[in-house]
Amino acid sequence: MDWLFELTSAQQGWLAAAGLLIAATLVGALSRSIFYRHVKKLSERTETRVDDVLLAATRRWWPVWFLLAALVPAAHLTPMAEDARLLIRRLAISAFAVTLTLAASRFVGLWFDRSGAAAPGLGRPSLVRNIVRTGVLVAGALLVLDNLGVQIAPLLTALGIGSLAVALALQPTLSNLFAGIHLSVSRPLKVGDFVELDNGTQGWVEDIGWRATRIRQMPNNYVVVPNAKLADMILKNFEEPGAAQSVLVPMGVAYGSDLERVERVVLEVARECQATVEGAEREHEPVVRFHTFGASSIDFNVVLRACHTTERFLLVHEFVKRVKARLDAEGIEIPFPQRVVHLAGRGNEEPAVD
Repeated sequence: MDWLFELTSAQQGWLAAAGLLIAATLVGALSRSIFYRHVKKLSERTETRVDDVLLAATRRWWPVWFLLAALVPAAHLTPMAEDARLLIRRLAISAFAVTLTLAASRFVGLWFDRSGAAAPGLGRPSLVRNIVRTGVLVAGALLVLDNLGVQIAPLLTALGIGSLAVALALQPTLSNLFAGIHLSVSRPLKVGDFVELDNGTQGWVEDIGWRATRIRQMPNNYVVVPNAKLADMILKNFEEPGAAQSVLVPMGVAYGSDLERVERVVLEVARECQATVEGAEREHEPVVRFHTFGASSIDFNVVLRACHTTERFLLVHEFVKRVKARLDAEGIEIPFPQRVVHLAGRGNEEPAVD
């Protein structure tokens, strides 16, 4: 070790700086490979997802941050000029700001992605995620420029004038963009909702983008609706205020039927369907309501209830099959449409039935 004492003070300074940087790099690498596992186990025990997302977003930058933290004191160990030290300090802070901005942007992306995976019905539209990530990146870029000594005020002024020119040239695009922001904030519909537009289109909201909203229909095809047009539409959201939906099944029985008996039999079948069919709301009490003296039948509605609007098809399917079999067994007639024609001049002959 005598050779260390033979080095000049300048050489010893450079050697100490290099040792400090190497040590910081090793500590950063070890912290990512060893310390990270213990911290992750602790974060998995907590109920909040913030710590999990934060660890996932920052893990790749730990060695870099340790190195940047050691760069400034390492520069002070060397015999370099003060101006060079200030430049290194400014570059280290700028590099830290860049990596912190990238980590924050990744945090936002992971947060939105994991929120959508944890609750598909409450997923976030990509427009909101992209706007937030863009805002984080812009703020980080302005912070870096300010640290490097770039005058931000003239830059912001130039961007403002340029933005005005761009806004005039891209009015339709910006109209869709701001309509998408309005839909994302006011939330008349959310990602995962089952909706019906005023033109009859039905489907699940897959995403609200910067230009259009994507709706997946039951046949598994997409309908793409511009945000500005969607914001002006009258739409029906089957998820609000709740996902459960009442289902009206119209029926009719012959005029000679005992209506009290009809009501009792139909209600028995409806209760059975509510209790056994998949997707039926178990707590719902079915209702029968007679309402019309029709041309060939006394008409009524049966009110069932499904847990979701897409589950009403199976419920109605099973009810129709079972009520038809039960009415046939009870001898209750479900009449088909018919017309009685009386022919003039035929005396007391039987009327013709069509």
